[in-house]
Amino acid sequence: MKQILVTRSSMPSFEEYADEIKELWDTHWLTNMGVKHKQFQKKLCEYLKVNNIELLTNGHMALELTLQAMELSGEVITTPYTFASTTHAIVRNGLTPVFCDIKPDDYTIDADKIEALITDKTSAILPVHVYGNICEIEKIEKLAEKYNLKVVYDAAHTFGETYKGIGVGNFGDASIFSFHATKVFNTIEGGAVCFKDEKYSAKIYDLKNFGIHGPETVSGIGANAKMNEFCAAMGLCNLRHIDDEIAARKKIYDKYCELLADVKGVCIPSAQKDVKNNYAYFPVVFDEDKFGKSRDEVAEELLSEGIFARKYFYPITSAFDCYKDRFNPLDTPIAYDVSKRVLTLPIYGELGEENAEKICRIILK
Repeated sequence: MKQILVTRSSMPSFEEYADEIKELWDTHWLTNMGVKHKQFQKKLCEYLKVNNIELLTNGHMALELTLQAMELSGEVITTPYTFASTTHAIVRNGLTPVFCDIKPDDYTIDADKIEALITDKTSAILPVHVYGNICEIEKIEKLAEKYNLKVVYDAAHTFGETYKGIGVGNFGDASIFSFHATKVFNTIEGGAVCFKDEKYSAKIYDLKNFGIHGPETVSGIGANAKMNEFCAAMGLCNLRHIDDEIAARKKIYDKYCELLADVKGVCIPSAQKDVKNNYAYFPVVFDEDKFGKSRDEVAEELLSEGIFARKYFYPITSAFDCYKDRFNPLDTPIAYDVSKRVLTLPIYGELGEENAEKICRIILK
């Protein structure tokens, strides 16, 4: 039985990648902000429509070091409806996550519920753009300005997206991207951060490179989170094909919408106004009473046919074993409820409409 995974990494042809990395054999410069790193950094700024970007070894280190660079303290308001990285980055910086519930329609943080959570200990808001859905940016910016708070967006799901024609990396004080192999755009493994204030770029550079400023000068205490040349080269290759990948994903996305739109008990994504989508994910939320089967039963049926869908995000981060007795997942009832009913269906450029139809037939059966 041929397996269909929830995603498949985008890759250029072997010949294209081999040609891109050929000069590395000539120079033997494999890391430490080499030629490929600099070329990729420049190309990314152009594609994402941002003024600055720092490349890192992965999206988590981009987020963790960004929070450190901002010298935050106390509490950070965020969402539990996210990948482990978001919450862990807050906690590993000695900060306390304060969880805000999500909106039931697009699963992003409910901006109308943030203000009630702000205290004199709050230093930042860390919203997450989810499945390609962009947060309520204007409302969040007003709150941040009113209470003098930093805003750091986890934008791992929104590579290449725009809101009202503006690249998503321009919002907040910083926006974090992940280039993990499972994302719409990948560098095998990698991440990046865009800053509104360029002074943070210098801080991130220090933090990702041990605080080294010269062969005999180490002026800060930093980590090691540099992107290597092979990952940067993969990024350069994949960037040439990203628009084609997104266009191919859109066909799969549209096919799912066509076949599942009117199914009772099945909630599928709806388009956001003013957002240019990247079709990163296709989440389906099941209402067992109306549909007749639970999310888990649907997932098991798909798996029996060799199709790997993903319960994403489940569990919510406040329900993780490592945070047992520290947080109460019932404090965010919508996030908790959605997490138990959501299933993201396979979506990637090479999936093909026939496989999308097959997946829908199994669900409808």
